[in-house]
Amino acid sequence: MMNKTKNTTTHSGVLNSLFGGVTAKIMDFLIVHNEWDYSKQDIANYSGTSLRHAIITIEKLEKYNFIKHTRNVGAAHMYQFNNDNPTLVKFAHCARQIAADEFQKFADQQQQEKTSKEMVVAVPA
Repeated sequence: MMNKTKNTTTHSGVLNSLFGGVTAKIMDFLIVHNEWDYSKQDIANYSGTSLRHAIITIEKLEKYNFIKHTRNVGAAHMYQFNNDNPTLVKFAHCARQIAADEFQKFADQQQQEKTSKEMVVAVPA
């Protein structure tokens, strides 16, 4: 699911769909974009959360080693999903698998609806 927030487009990820809240939105974003690092402002913008809530959540996620501080760019502190934590890598894999399963259900449903419509059109009157 896509949401428009200000000038950015965010996707509602599997964790947000299951659990909701700022932490789930931020983790969804960082799991999907786990190869890059982002500032607190970028994390807030791209995850669709307020900067205030993102800062509080980022501090909590860093404390528990879900994310790591990678570098500073000027005054901005950059953060990234902690790919060095084997448990989190498994957690991210699980989240991706749930998303893939949900996508497959959606695709199957779309195909079934398309087939049903084709059958209705093919029936002579």
